[in-house]
Amino acid sequence: QVQLVESGGGLVQAGGSLRLSCAGSGRTFSTYGVGWFRQAPGKEREFVAAVAWNLSDARTYYADSVKGRFAISRDNAKNTVYLQMNSLQPDDTAVYYCAARPPGRWSWTRTNDYDYWGQGTQVTVSS
Repeated sequence: QVQLVESGGGLVQAGGSLRLSCAGSGRTFSTYGVGWFRQAPGKEREFVAAVAWNLSDARTYYADSVKGRFAISRDNAKNTVYLQMNSLQPDDTAVYYCAARPPGRWSWTRTNDYDYWGQGTQVTVSS
């Protein structure tokens, strides 16, 4: 079993920045990749970014809509993944979720390839 807890959401003006954290726990967490997704009211949950977890594999993945503005990183010692969000826009307003992906899954961007989810943290960007 893997547990995930997000933090760091809040209200920010357009052009501002926030850093989200995803703290993971559980015996097998160190073998999982971690992704961030978001869901705005009335919309489907969408992929934002992901990072492979293995020490020998530092690959990262981003949705086109956040490339160049968001950065995902990990701190293996703290079992924590971060999402640094810069140049935030009102369209970034959503509940942000982190999720854990077991090794060997086919996709990094599909929700179905992630087995464990956090409770979500609200990000609101005002214009």
